[in-house]
Amino acid sequence: MRIGIDLGGTKIAGIVLRGESEVCAMRRVATPAGDYAGTLEALVKMVGALEQTVGRTRLPVGIGHPGSLSPATGLLRNANSTCLNGRPFKQDLEARLGREVRLANDADCLAASEACDGAGAGARSVFAAILGTGVGGGLVVDGHLVQGASGIAGEWGHNPLPWPRAEWGEIPGPLCWHGLHGCLETWLSGVGLAADHARATGQPLGAEAIAARAAQGEASAAATLERYYDRLARALAGVINLLDPEVIVLGGGVSRIAALYREVPRRWGSWIFSDVVNTKLVPARFGDASGVRGAARLWPLEGKEP
Repeated sequence: MRIGIDLGGTKIAGIVLRGESEVCAMRRVATPAGDYAGTLEALVKMVGALEQTVGRTRLPVGIGHPGSLSPATGLLRNANSTCLNGRPFKQDLEARLGREVRLANDADCLAASEACDGAGAGARSVFAAILGTGVGGGLVVDGHLVQGASGIAGEWGHNPLPWPRAEWGEIPGPLCWHGLHGCLETWLSGVGLAADHARATGQPLGAEAIAARAAQGEASAAATLERYYDRLARALAGVINLLDPEVIVLGGGVSRIAALYREVPRRWGSWIFSDVVNTKLVPARFGDASGVRGAARLWPLEGKEP
């Protein structure tokens, strides 16, 4: 048994994974917003609750989190949950739990899960993108997670939106939390989608409500989604031009908009430098549970290579 936890911007989800794929316990709580000490406490309590459910103690713990650990300092960096940045997150959590904890970026955990037995199973190259509170990405090639020389492989969310449209107000674009304008995260996250709709209509609606109203025929909501499809198509065209993956898997709350998988591939060919596009765009097979499965798999099964 291995514990996997997905530390998100709004929720913390955890499971106990037995063997290759059996989920034998699960738990979900709200993330203490902006509270580093509270986040540590919530994680410790979740580990304890999961262990109590299965009647075991000192299980291996893997955690998927926003941002990444700096190879220079060991401190967490680049997290859109900014209370985590500059903190010795791994050391603090290990001290509280009294055991080693394995950490990876949340999108890397999604990629590892979906490439193993999810929507990208059998593909040689899988790019996984989280469209949630933030925007992240992870890359698996030949079954191995690519983390890069500086530990930031797949961090497409803080590249600029490509081929910006002045008529849609994309230049310079919204200010991102780290000080630059026009990052993909400011457009493609759930928060970014809601902000774009509010700028266009004056209506403060969440991504789910916008999608529901568009499905009911509301013109302003449909227009917001049209802009979103176009932006996501341009962003993923850049990924395909650079990596040409066999499969792109989407996770996170916005990935539940079913029309994405029809509308985005219809559009992305205009920006892809090829006469044919063989990349498949698919939703995560395990949905919200995919990241926790990948986090649990940071600990390989006994006798198997990581």
